[in-house]
Amino acid sequence: MHRDYSAEIHSTLKEFFGYDNFKGDQERVINHLLNGGDAFVLMPTGGGKSLCYQLPALVAEGTAIVISPLIALMKNQVDVLRGFVSSNESIAHFLNSSLSRQEIDEVRADLLAGRTKILYVAPESLTKEENVALLQEIKISFYAVDEAHCISEWGHDFRPEYRRIRSLVNEIGRAPIIALTATATPKVQSDILKNLGIQDAVIFKSSFNRPNLYYEIRNKVEPEKDIVRFIRQNPGKSGIIYCLSRKKVEEMAAFLSINGIRALPYHAGLDAKVRAENQDKFLMEEIDVIVATIAFGMGIDKPDVRFVIHYDIPKSIESYYQETGRAGRDGEEGLCITYYSYKDIRKLEKFMQGKPVAEQEISRQLLNEVVAYAESGQCRRKLLLNYFGEEYTQENCGCCDNCLHPKPVFDGRKDMQLVIDLITSLPEHFKVEHLACILAGKETALIKSYKHDELEFFGKGSAHDERFWITVIHQGIVHHLLEKEIESYGLISVTGAGLEFLIAPSKLELVQDGVFSDDGSDDFEDEEAAAAAGAVRGGGGCDENLLKMLKDLRKDVARRLKLQPWIIFGDPALQDMAILYPVTIDELKNCQGVGEGKARKFGAEFVKIIAQYVEENDITRPDDFVVKSAPNKSANKIFIIQSIDRRMDLGDIASAKGMDLDELVTEIEGIVSTGTKLNLDYYIEDNYDEEDVEEIYEYFRIEAESDSVDEAISALGGDFEELEIRLIRIKFLCDIAS
Repeated sequence: MHRDYSAEIHSTLKEFFGYDNFKGDQERVINHLLNGGDAFVLMPTGGGKSLCYQLPALVAEGTAIVISPLIALMKNQVDVLRGFVSSNESIAHFLNSSLSRQEIDEVRADLLAGRTKILYVAPESLTKEENVALLQEIKISFYAVDEAHCISEWGHDFRPEYRRIRSLVNEIGRAPIIALTATATPKVQSDILKNLGIQDAVIFKSSFNRPNLYYEIRNKVEPEKDIVRFIRQNPGKSGIIYCLSRKKVEEMAAFLSINGIRALPYHAGLDAKVRAENQDKFLMEEIDVIVATIAFGMGIDKPDVRFVIHYDIPKSIESYYQETGRAGRDGEEGLCITYYSYKDIRKLEKFMQGKPVAEQEISRQLLNEVVAYAESGQCRRKLLLNYFGEEYTQENCGCCDNCLHPKPVFDGRKDMQLVIDLITSLPEHFKVEHLACILAGKETALIKSYKHDELEFFGKGSAHDERFWITVIHQGIVHHLLEKEIESYGLISVTGAGLEFLIAPSKLELVQDGVFSDDGSDDFEDEEAAAAAGAVRGGGGCDENLLKMLKDLRKDVARRLKLQPWIIFGDPALQDMAILYPVTIDELKNCQGVGEGKARKFGAEFVKIIAQYVEENDITRPDDFVVKSAPNKSANKIFIIQSIDRRMDLGDIASAKGMDLDELVTEIEGIVSTGTKLNLDYYIEDNYDEEDVEEIYEYFRIEAESDSVDEAISALGGDFEELEIRLIRIKFLCDIAS
């Protein structure tokens, strides 16, 4: 018999939670659960999911068991509930590995005495025999499976333990089940219902649209510096910065701290006490920014997070939506900034290699969807809502970078046809760069070895350079016309849809080249296109008149010194100068990619022209652009420099600092970019062929249009390892450019 609990739950809502009215489907969900029905609640972050099980737990007879994936979430929600409900701490408890034996005994006593209305349990704790036995002795009102997407292999936080929940429920004793999540595609939703055995559950689905959130993807060019600027432009506001690795979390938190920003790290590798303290400081506003892995944020009840920054692109759209959803939960401003470089995608693809095929296939599909989102010129809100099966009919949301600053596009159907024609004509598959060089007519050692310079397609697209063709091929993958095989080292093939497109091509809008270039340079065909893409550049809004003057000066200096312009200063450096107006050599050193060596070697004429321009145009210069280096990096830097001076093997240096060789070379690149000269000749001579070294060196000296490693790999073909190219690039920069 169905009973209407409206009066009782409204009274509880006002008395304990202080609200007069429910939001959205909350009242319907609670009534349904109290009447013994199973429920599936799909509600965006900030929609009030936790109330859907907290309130009925207080009303129903017995104890509600809330299965939750994170210790941080449990502690936060228990503290909140105790604060809302009563000074009696027995009302809510959590049971997980962080508790001492004495604390576990206290929880047990409160449960058996019937004093506890809501118990949070980690899925791992639920599997322990002693906990199953304990729960069999008490009356359970219902089970709430929070963050239910963890059940699904297609979900972004898959937890194998979650797939055992239904069998454990059967063992402990069946009661109504409510599953809750903020992100679930139709596929994930079906997986959750099936695995929990609640296919007949009533589904309560709220709109995924968060109209107060602003979405922006930025080119990942000197992101640390851009983040410091962004936070300084938003003083006193709370924010979360997500990084994929613990190491980057630590580095970023230290970097922000020494630049005067109140920030702390949060990741699973920290001591539990430190983690809890850092979280509490963020919630209590003793700090402004928490830098975290995805271990932070699920269920954290802080409504006034004003920005969420992704330093690294997330592994899935669901992760992205879940994490950005932690901004603006109070309905006020929420800025969601994500830094994107296709290099990061390549790294994530490398991590997939060697995993089981089924897992790899899922990861690849999820990652492809992220790439499509990041590189699309469409409204980001429309893309997100469509992903979750919700239609967004407005043409312009007015609150994302693509709607406010549309990217230049062109009809690329003929270009795509040419790419597909080429791939289908070849008996073997090749990488993106190789195919691009064939179409651009660029001879490389690999092209010559395969005699691809004799193909009818060689140079057929020479009206564009190979970077244009790389962009076209890459967007072909995004549009599912082409496919990249991760296990076979990124070889490109044509899909069934691609073959259909070849026969019957339709209009194909492609985003103009250069918006998300791998080397960080922003190459646009004209100033209008550059302005249109301003929102996605790291540190846009430069003085275009000054920028033109600086480019002209760079050209003159390059001609005089018989060097390529990029060797003097790269485009990002000039753009920074046109934003920051440095008028001394010391100020110039703080611009992107300049450093002391370049500043002293090439800087005098540049600061002179900037000073003159500032004076003539009565310009007020910004005073917030000095970004300091992290001290831990300084210690590393000194050790690396001294070790190279002593001609130590790079492998030994890396081991001494707990790095792999790739990480060490990245550190060395950073040292050299600041103008410090290092002599790696001893290592290069011992490990690489002299003729190979000369060929790579001459490429950078004569052919290269930038210091991009990816461009070098493409131009030099497949004859050289990436590490070899990077080391010889360092040698070249130390000899010539610093």
